[in-house]
Amino acid sequence: MKYKLIVTIVNSGYSTTVMDAAREAGATGGTVIHSSGAGAHKAEKLFGIAVSPEKETILILSAESDTENIMRAIIKKAGLNTLGAGLVFSLNADNVMGVAFGINDSEKEEGKE
Repeated sequence: MKYKLIVTIVNSGYSTTVMDAAREAGATGGTVIHSSGAGAHKAEKLFGIAVSPEKETILILSAESDTENIMRAIIKKAGLNTLGAGLVFSLNADNVMGVAFGINDSEKEEGKE
């Protein structure tokens, strides 16, 4: 099976919105990484210290066949034209190990992952 890594970057506080949309479209889970923006906009200054906008980066591994639907669902709920201001892209994920999409517990125990 071929996999894709869906990467979504949203304003802080919108990772739950992203994950809810992704799950509704078939995603089984994801990883949220707290991050800071370093884009073209100048960082705001607070007490003389540059503060970059807080972001959340969400990583979702999906079957290639589900990727477009998941991405569309995310954009609809948290895309650039929403308060989440999300950006979504996907990358090929080669040599994926430890993934059990569609494999039941008895097959896992037998080592057929």
